[in-house]
Amino acid sequence: MSDTRTSETKALGDRIDALEIRLSFQDETIETLNKTITAQWQQIDALTRQVVGLNERLQEAENNAPGATDEPPPHY
Repeated sequence: MSDTRTSETKALGDRIDALEIRLSFQDETIETLNKTITAQWQQIDALTRQVVGLNERLQEAENNAPGATDEPPPHY
């Protein structure tokens, strides 16, 4: 019976070792994904601010354009 217990204990030990290795790789993957998502959100935020700024500049340029935009062309 001692032999059976030893082999069961070894099998359980091997399973625990395998689970610990998987957990370690999963922790590393989660950390990498978290860093990637954080970088992407920072880039999205910067791009959003840039689009807002460009939109404001476009509106300002349209408002300061010479002549009214709703007047018909001179040949009418």
